[in-house]
Amino acid sequence: MTPAQLIMRRAAPLRLVIFDCDGVIVDSEPVSNRLVAEELTGLGWAMTAAEAERMFIGMNFEAMVPLVEARLGRRLPSDWADRLVDRLVVVLGGEVEAIPGAPDALRALSALGLPWRVASNSSHAEMRAKFGRLGIADLVAGRLHSHHDVARGKPAPDLFLAAAAAERAVPGECLVIEDSVPGARAAAAAGMDCLGFAPQSDGAALRSVGAVPFHSMFDLPALLAAARRVTA
Repeated sequence: MTPAQLIMRRAAPLRLVIFDCDGVIVDSEPVSNRLVAEELTGLGWAMTAAEAERMFIGMNFEAMVPLVEARLGRRLPSDWADRLVDRLVVVLGGEVEAIPGAPDALRALSALGLPWRVASNSSHAEMRAKFGRLGIADLVAGRLHSHHDVARGKPAPDLFLAAAAAERAVPGECLVIEDSVPGARAAAAAGMDCLGFAPQSDGAALRSVGAVPFHSMFDLPALLAAARRVTA
């Protein structure tokens, strides 16, 4: 199935688009992966940034803790994840860049009058740093959902269901934009269609968990405008 075919087959009106943050709006994953690799290497688990991406993409730091402890064979300090987030916030605020076309896509949806929200496994502190760095803090204000706001982060559906509830939309009226397998699984668990952003691959991994791949954020406004027309 192509993105256009997904749009054309939708039965329910499109009332809400829910974006992941990292790798979809903000190109923060290279920075995060570098810091995670440095941290784990320092703890005794030698790792490159590429290996960190393969192992932890879409995962919040709290969820990483049991995996790291199992590999190291010892407990981490109770504040390990919090301290890593603090380090990351500082670096993100100075380095992170936007995914090409993503801020324009958000503005285009606003111009269409199509509600959108951001649901991320990142903390609110991380998102403030990222969106502040990009100069779009005002654009995303009041639209942000963190895994800290719900009982379970992705791949559980809680974040996406919370975003839908905030907009008074039902799952069938929502469309999720994700780039990770855990995120696509969360969308499926929430009963929501998912477009899988895969700028550097064919998107096979995303397709295997129910997402329909697309490859450029510059294509998104036209797709969503078509969805609004089809299901209006």
